[in-house]
Amino acid sequence: MRIATHRIPEPLLEFGHGQRMEAPKDGLFLFGPLEGPDGRSQVRLGVIGTDSGVGLSRRWLERIGLHIGGKTDRKGRPTLWAPAWPGFETCFGISMPTRGMVELGLKSGDIDHCIKKNNRADAVRSTVLLFADAIRTHIRGEERRPDVWLVVVPDVVYRYGRPEVAAPPRDERTASDITSFKDAKRFFEQGGDLFPETVKDAETYLFSNNFHHQLKAELLQDGVVLQLILESTLVDRSLGISDDRRRGLQDEATVAWNFCTTLYFKMDAKPWALADVRPGVCYVGLVFKKDDTPAATGEACCAAQMFLNSGDGLVFRGALGPWYSDKTKEYHLSETAAAALMDSVVAGYSAKHGCAPTQLFIHGRHRFSDDEWQGFSSSVPAETQLVGVKIKQLDDVRLFRPDASVPVLRGTALTVGRYSGFLWARGYVPRLAAYQGFETPKPLTIDITHGRGDIVEVLSDVLALTKVNYNACDFASALPVTLKFADRVGEILMASPRTVTAPPLPFRHYI
Repeated sequence: MRIATHRIPEPLLEFGHGQRMEAPKDGLFLFGPLEGPDGRSQVRLGVIGTDSGVGLSRRWLERIGLHIGGKTDRKGRPTLWAPAWPGFETCFGISMPTRGMVELGLKSGDIDHCIKKNNRADAVRSTVLLFADAIRTHIRGEERRPDVWLVVVPDVVYRYGRPEVAAPPRDERTASDITSFKDAKRFFEQGGDLFPETVKDAETYLFSNNFHHQLKAELLQDGVVLQLILESTLVDRSLGISDDRRRGLQDEATVAWNFCTTLYFKMDAKPWALADVRPGVCYVGLVFKKDDTPAATGEACCAAQMFLNSGDGLVFRGALGPWYSDKTKEYHLSETAAAALMDSVVAGYSAKHGCAPTQLFIHGRHRFSDDEWQGFSSSVPAETQLVGVKIKQLDDVRLFRPDASVPVLRGTALTVGRYSGFLWARGYVPRLAAYQGFETPKPLTIDITHGRGDIVEVLSDVLALTKVNYNACDFASALPVTLKFADRVGEILMASPRTVTAPPLPFRHYI
């Protein structure tokens, strides 16, 4: 078995005017985005929140239209990894209004009453409907629709709108008269009930207790794109309060870079794309999420995230089924389900390009079973090269540089034979003169498990896919985009029973 080391060059990104750079912030500042928003000269933004939250959003929108100073080191010198924010129009070439084209104000008392209900399922569901119904009422009665809705989330919703947090103190709780989880489970096990009130109460438990996931899932069929931000984030920025008050909060310029890049992408405009990806290549990441509702029968949801060489993403929902094994702790599709899911992917690619992909790489966290691979293969045309790739992050492997003062370089790779390798997607970045981590970098282990492919080419592709995370304006992520958002997509797909009939939607609806 031959072991070889490699230094994979940093993938380049393409920006406006056909220019190429390593770092997203460099390219956007110097050359602007790759694609504009279809002739629009101004962002079409809707805002929803409390009256206070809407007011804070106006100050924030005004702030990100201007220059914001970057982070400095101890000697007051600018840092390469946290540069200044140049202003929205300077960066993207279109103006940012100082208020939303639509502003919907919700009463703080109504939100408090809902989110503090003593039944957590009812609390989150009621709060989601406050926001969702207000947005639906507007879009059904108005012809002009915002490209993106900015949801300014009160901190009380963040505090109690997640499944892992405790309920409000007893003296702050409001009453909820829906049935208990135990009774709802009995309802589903016994096949239903004749009383509409009982049905409605039981169905409340089919929705996620995560406000963020449930709100996004609730509005998928309406084609609404959301960007959520906490009120307290805007308070800290607009009033200039020290970041020390909130541990882990990024500096103001970095928040602006991340917020605005995501917003621009969600407008259906492209900030950048990979510069040197082979034409005709398609990457697919598999998504699984168990059903934890009282109606669960041991089933899990499967889905696929398809990413093209252009960076465009599309999410396809597959079937519910017994995909999870308690014995192996892995998810595996039946041959029929695998074939149906891949049929959707190939059809989606063909609809966009007029032909099937020349190369299709399926990324997963486990080795595909024989049934899965047979199903995938049966749905792919003969002219398409199909390759199965397993990607996992290791915790027990490190690479030390005893004679160097910096960690291993990003892009370092170690191949073991023809079909296996280790890739350091996190490491020291010369362009930033920094390693953006807190411990010795961990590698990804990457194996070609099915089909024929060049392992160095696969490692290079994975490294490139760490640079198309439009949910931030980072230099790169630790995982390729095919797997980075797999858990998030699965959680949103399972956050509402209504996503069963949701059509394939662009990736911007899920991040």
